Parts: sequence; C-alpha cells; structure tokens
Amino acid sequence: MTRASAPRSTGRSRLLVLAGPTAVGKGTVAAEVRATRPDVWISVSATTRKPRPGEVDGVHYWFVSDEEFDRMIAEGELLEWAMVHQAARYGTPRGPVEAVLAAGRPAMLEIDLQGARQVRATMPEALFVFLKPPSWDELVRRLVGRGTETEEERTRRLATAREELAAESEFDVTIVNHEVHAAAAELVALMVLDLEQPPIDNL
Repeated sequence: MTRASAPRSTGRSRLLVLAGPTAVGKGTVAAEVRATRPDVWISVSATTRKPRPGEVDGVHYWFVSDEEFDRMIAEGELLEWAMVHQAARYGTPRGPVEAVLAAGRPAMLEIDLQGARQVRATMPEALFVFLKPPSWDELVRRLVGRGTETEEERTRRLATAREELAAESEFDVTIVNHEVHAAAAELVALMVLDLEQPPIDNL
C-alpha cells in the first residue's frame, strides 16, 4: 500500500472513497468490509432501475423513479451520479453521507472513477483510495472468469480499464487487491488510523 498526505477536516470523520478499474473487485472488497466490520458505514446508492429478485429498498439500493432522480439532481441531493450501460442512472445521496460523517463514524463510498472525480470536486477533504489489480493479466483473467459479458463487452471494458488504471496518480492511496480479505483489512485500517490521527491544526 502506498500513501500520500491529504487534507483533513476537523470535528468529523473523513469519507473514504474507493474506486478502481472494472473487474478489480471493488464490490467484493466492499462486501467483505460490510460483512466483517459492521461499524463501518457504506453508502447505499440510489438507482432508477427496477429491483432484482431479493433486493431490498434501502439495503441494496434506494430504488427511485426517473422523476425523483431528476429532482435529486436539481436540488443538489447527490454527491455524484452517472448513467450506467445506457440503461439506468445511479447516484450517491448526499444527506446520509454527511450525517454519518458528522456523527464521527468511519464511512466508505464504493464507486467508479467518474463518480470519484465528482466527489473530489465537492468533497476534496475525502480520502481517495485506488484499488489496483496485481497485474494486467490478472485483471483480464478476473474479467473473463466472471463469464457475465460478451466478447464485445469484455473488449470494451478492458479498453476502459486501461484508461482507468492510468488515473492511479489522482488518488491519495493505492491498495493492490491480491486477496479480498487482506484488501478489506487495509481499507478498515486506513479508516481507523484516519479517525485516530489528530487534526492538522493540532499538530
């Protein structure tokens, strides 16, 4: 793990933003944090797509109409949002994030590179963590191994992944995802360490 200094706010915890290239395992690592550390709050995204079987509103996603999503954008209620696969919109509600941070709880947001850039524009004090694959060959193996995309989709995603990997320098910290449990533990350690460090003004 590599770390660079970043600004720290006072009187509240700091949001950790996790991003990285497609197929690197962001969702899997976030799920491991959720399962092993219930004290860490992980944001629930709003989406305009319909719930899949077994999905619960407010647990997996906040399922909203297109009209409600438009309203949230217009009233500044989203930290970031994007159209995904030209099918549905996803976004991060601002209110719950700010409430949790004000309460001093460790909090994490797992999003794509586009979303991370939007959050940096509105919350530059957040800690931005880049999740990186052990190698390019391993990233390809993971993407192909999922078996959820067509050959055309895989080619498109891999082209995007090369561009996303080039954005590593935009982040404060890099974690290499050799193994899910270890990567999740590093994320939690970052949040705990960040909460224990005194504000810059007190140094």
